[in-house]
Amino acid sequence: MHEVDPAYMGLAFPEALSIAQWREQERKRLIPARQGIPSVERSARTDAIVSALDQLLANVRGETISLYWPFRGEPDLRAWMNTLIARGADCALPLVLAKGKPLGFRSWRAGEAIERGVWGIPFPSKGRDVRPTIVIAPVVGFDESGYRLGYGGGYYDRTLAVLQPKPFVIGVGFEQQRMESIRPQWHDIAMDAIVTEGRTVSCARAQTPDGASSANCR
Repeated sequence: MHEVDPAYMGLAFPEALSIAQWREQERKRLIPARQGIPSVERSARTDAIVSALDQLLANVRGETISLYWPFRGEPDLRAWMNTLIARGADCALPLVLAKGKPLGFRSWRAGEAIERGVWGIPFPSKGRDVRPTIVIAPVVGFDESGYRLGYGGGYYDRTLAVLQPKPFVIGVGFEQQRMESIRPQWHDIAMDAIVTEGRTVSCARAQTPDGASSANCR
């Protein structure tokens, strides 16, 4: 839920419209391909992602980590949340507070009450409002510069633009979702790292002279 449509930023000019249309075509290609991964293979790939995340986040004690409820074939990290809590972290899920506004975050652990929100995605009913220090966001697509293609709602970009202090942001997905470029715009915010079943891409963020976010990844 992170891409921005032209109306959101007032970008009603041909170049922005063509990028928005191209991104929508990419979503229509990438999402069914992800949903088509056999369940056994998806589980094995997710296990590899979890192993990589454990290496990246070796010490989580005292951290507040926002994850997500899996949707449309995304890696399912809910069982890993129990491990994070056992290691001393607090876990949270995002929720849509209002259309066109940044996300909120509520604490959650397995067994606690949930409600259905936007697109039917569950969110905590009675969790504490928290501010994450680490955000783990699913990707529809990603590129080598650490930019993330989402579902088109703009929520993650809006949220990451205003969260202070800045959290450490990790995009997670399968290697087959890699793109040459998402054709990032000035409002797109690069991840600090991308984790797939095959590798971890670390990105150093920097501000360009025009205020846009750029990334140097390896």
